[in-house]
Amino acid sequence: MASSDPVTAPPKAPARRSQRTRLIVGGGLGALVIAFAVLNLEEVDVNWFFGTASTPLIVVILLCIAVGMAIDRALVYRGRRQESTRRR
Repeated sequence: MASSDPVTAPPKAPARRSQRTRLIVGGGLGALVIAFAVLNLEEVDVNWFFGTASTPLIVVILLCIAVGMAIDRALVYRGRRQESTRRR
């Protein structure tokens, strides 16, 4: 037979100072990214490999950031893989 007492979750512990600081810094960085995007909406002519197109500047900037991050991750992965093979 089931009891009539409702099951309640234990109360959440208050957020630590470091968690609050991360949240505040993350929110500030998010606001900066949004402001940066809004300020860079004008169209620019871009010479792509396959032709020229008029593209919003923010798209060009974000694409460059994404390509840079992908290259960084590939190099880090490659370095870790080489390091693990040297240890063997």
